[in-house]
Amino acid sequence: MAAATPYLSTVTSTDPAANSAQTPSAAAQNRQAGTQTPRIVSSAADIHSILAEFGSQGTKTTAVIILALGGIFMDAYDFSSLAFGITAIQEQFGLNGFMTGLVNASIMVGAVIGALFGGYLVDRFGRYRLFMADMVFFVVAAIGCAVAPNEWVLIAFRFVMGIGVGLDLPVAMAFLAEFSKLKGKGNRSQRVNAWSPAWYFATGMGYVIVLIIFITLPYDQHAILWRIVVGFGAVPALIVLLVRRRYLAESPEWLANQGDLRGAVEVMRSHHNLNVELAPEGERETANASDSSAKGGRWAGFAELFSPRYRVRTIVALCVSVFSTFGYNAVAYGTPLIITTLFHQTPLITIIASLVINLGFGTLGGLLGMSIVNRFGTRRITLFGFVIQALALGTLAIVGIPNGALVLVAVAMLAAFVFAQAGGPGANLMNYATLSYPTRLRGIGIGFNQSVLRAFSIVSLIMFPILAASLGTGVFWIVACAPLAGAIAVGIVAWDPTAKDVEHED
Repeated sequence: MAAATPYLSTVTSTDPAANSAQTPSAAAQNRQAGTQTPRIVSSAADIHSILAEFGSQGTKTTAVIILALGGIFMDAYDFSSLAFGITAIQEQFGLNGFMTGLVNASIMVGAVIGALFGGYLVDRFGRYRLFMADMVFFVVAAIGCAVAPNEWVLIAFRFVMGIGVGLDLPVAMAFLAEFSKLKGKGNRSQRVNAWSPAWYFATGMGYVIVLIIFITLPYDQHAILWRIVVGFGAVPALIVLLVRRRYLAESPEWLANQGDLRGAVEVMRSHHNLNVELAPEGERETANASDSSAKGGRWAGFAELFSPRYRVRTIVALCVSVFSTFGYNAVAYGTPLIITTLFHQTPLITIIASLVINLGFGTLGGLLGMSIVNRFGTRRITLFGFVIQALALGTLAIVGIPNGALVLVAVAMLAAFVFAQAGGPGANLMNYATLSYPTRLRGIGIGFNQSVLRAFSIVSLIMFPILAASLGTGVFWIVACAPLAGAIAVGIVAWDPTAKDVEHED
């Protein structure tokens, strides 16, 4: 690929009102820097360079980021919406331990399929189309689960919901990465990490809804509480479908890789507020852009994840995802089951404790991880988080069934686990899976990572209720092996995707 055209060091907004609203000193600085001169785009490499340096400077791009995080919100809400109601479902449908685990795991089975094919499709057909498709999955699945007459219908719609989640994560992560700059405030690492506080905020809000309905709904109608909570998941998806045309746009990096430089420039001007212009047709390097896109547009892209350049990155990303998710499914996702069954607490205490742990400690941990990732790097934060999780799980195993003040200690250890997960491996597993690959492989990389992650999640969701029933609090010794293994893997592999410009490796 030919070298990118040299450019000026800064770019201004294409919005005249925005430029006129600048302070005199800012305007003078812009004139001195020569920022009124547009940057000329002649290749996909030019697009990547400009976006890596400047990211976005417009409110529409902020809306795209919010919509992408809204997709993550729906993922988390749909995953956790049955967490509290699973005991009621057991009673209503007369489920044994295996069927309870199957109801929980059915969403993961769908997520495996959705992620595996969604990762390919998001690279093949674009971020926008796939994002709209998975919103439809969310609406249909949430309503179907809410009215399910038996466990098999519930399992079927949870499976459909999982497909939507599997489709959403690759496209949401791609939007967060490709509508952000490489370094500085609001960079790719920070915005990809934003998925974590969004996830825990959604989970916490789910428990807020559960608490409100639990208090206001007559006691003799508590059997339908889980149906109301699950059905509410259709509301945010409908909102996204209503506002999509005004704010959402295709990723200019993906368009550039498809050879559509004109479309990429239009999005950069309309959504990024960047002063760019397309080079005359005879000066464009469209062939190189098409070739770059073709590499990631076929199923061979999966094999490339294990090529010499990406092999180690793929393996360590899988280790972080699998080991952190095993613990998350057992502890964070299973918090209501742990507090009710293992800690022998009442439903109201279970709801409040789950709410505080997720909305408080989870969201704060995710925000902290976002704020320090630039300073300490993805690898170091992930390693530290794994260590805290292992210590918390070991303490829970030692405490056993808590009594008196030990109940607070046990709940504090659950909170410490979630806090470390949200700011450490749970947040950074997406950094590893998203930022280790260039645009042409990003969807496939995320999708493959998520499909393997969900496959292991199925095992943990099915096995944890069974192990908890037979081992009691001794199950925490087994779960503690996951963060220990994750710490060893991250400690051995030195790869850190923070602020790495993987686009120009090609």
